[in-house]
Amino acid sequence: MLVSRRHIVFGSLALPALAAKKPAVERPNVVLILVDNLPGWMLACYGNKEVKSPNIQRLSDTGTRFLNHYAAAAVPEMNRATLLTGRTPMQIGDAAAPGAADVTFDKILSDAGYATHATAVPAEAQKFLDGQTAGKSFALTVSFGDLKPPYDTAPQKYLDMYAQERFESYAADPVAPNARAGKEMLLNRTASLRKVAATITAIDGQVGALLDKLTQKQLLDNSLVLFASTCGALYGRHGLWDAGQASDPVNMYDEVVQIPLIWSWPHRMPPQGLVIEMTSAYDLIPSLCDLLSLAVPGRNLCGRSYLPVAQQKKLPKKQPWRKAICAHTQNTDMAREEDYKVVLRDGGKGANELYDMTKDLVEKVNLYDAPEYLDVRTRLTADITRWKQTYSS
Repeated sequence: MLVSRRHIVFGSLALPALAAKKPAVERPNVVLILVDNLPGWMLACYGNKEVKSPNIQRLSDTGTRFLNHYAAAAVPEMNRATLLTGRTPMQIGDAAAPGAADVTFDKILSDAGYATHATAVPAEAQKFLDGQTAGKSFALTVSFGDLKPPYDTAPQKYLDMYAQERFESYAADPVAPNARAGKEMLLNRTASLRKVAATITAIDGQVGALLDKLTQKQLLDNSLVLFASTCGALYGRHGLWDAGQASDPVNMYDEVVQIPLIWSWPHRMPPQGLVIEMTSAYDLIPSLCDLLSLAVPGRNLCGRSYLPVAQQKKLPKKQPWRKAICAHTQNTDMAREEDYKVVLRDGGKGANELYDMTKDLVEKVNLYDAPEYLDVRTRLTADITRWKQTYSS
């Protein structure tokens, strides 16, 4: 569900302005934590009541949480590439990996004098942090790919935590006729959800260990910790299990493309801050460059720094924040604004969808052919067309 300004009363949650751009000597360390297939609705800080994630909650409590953040692709590999380069899925191509000419997160920070390291092994991340000191800026990327069938990486202690959990509030939609990836997990949804919950809590424990290591090394106060998912997942909703590839054709349900994002930097980012504007994975690189006073790579990036939005600064009248974001995977495109979503397949010639998100949060009623929504369909189709024409190369 997209949260708009009319849903939130500001007050104590209003975001104080951050400090102005800092000189290079005050640039923070950067720790980027990426988790595949983790939807926001499975985290406590986004309202989940069953799955325990206290360390991710800790990041949210000490930092700024983005409530309407979207993936640029409905599969983790491609959206990860967008996060790390700012390039659209069309620019990256079907290989779903940055090309040799792309300027990645690591390269940007390495060129700025950071010691950089990327790993999918938590123990290796801990070892890297052990070698860091307060006098040298570093950038660490830690990726978690555990949230995929058969979900067998969680230690028994985490499985035991959910042995009696029934997940009765979760959707029990019948298996969709176009279900593809993850169909076996739908045979016993409660048992499958227990494994997913245990895996999320185990990942949360590793996040806590990283935070503890930063604290132990007295590095946390000058470290920007970015926590993000590369893609969501359905876990039984709509009768599907995985992410975009859970169905044939690819789906763009909000459970898949609306993903968590948290920025935490003690004493610099506002605690319990909220960003409710629509942001996308392609905004990360421009935003990071803005924060660190670095030049944005000249690669025809479509993203925009969301730091002014997070700082609650008044934007120029001629440069208001965007009203819609777009996404692309294989033959499927999406445009999402506050109240509506359009999904086009095969350039509009395929099985298309339109949802009124003010009345149908679970995306059950396809209004694409409803005449009263023609203006919405035309407007969002034009958004997709402009985006693809401008940012495909």
